[in-house]
Amino acid sequence: MDHFRKGTGTSALITFERESRTPHSESYSLWEEEGLIGRVDIHFQGTNVYATLCTTADANEERIQAIIDAIDERLVMTSDPFREDFIVTVWKGSPGGVYSDNDDDDDEDEADGFRLGDIGQN
Repeated sequence: MDHFRKGTGTSALITFERESRTPHSESYSLWEEEGLIGRVDIHFQGTNVYATLCTTADANEERIQAIIDAIDERLVMTSDPFREDFIVTVWKGSPGGVYSDNDDDDDEDEADGFRLGDIGQN
């Protein structure tokens, strides 16, 4: 896990929990003491880095910028310090859940398909 503490006197601690990694992309859940605050998918393409940030509906511009700065400092720059541009698309909303077609459940009565799991559940 990576941590970021905003240096403006606040005690906001953003924790990045890696969910997946490929040779050219990474996905993280973003957490604070209060709980889940978002998710980011990062894609490294040549000299540019692209990210999709999903955060809570109540996140204001200052909060979004602080999250982007934390992502850039803790995740992007440590992986590619010579990147030309960091392009972030931001979505604001509420978590809808994590769906999986994993067949770990032995319940024969359930129909095949995707099942809703808890966010943060591995």
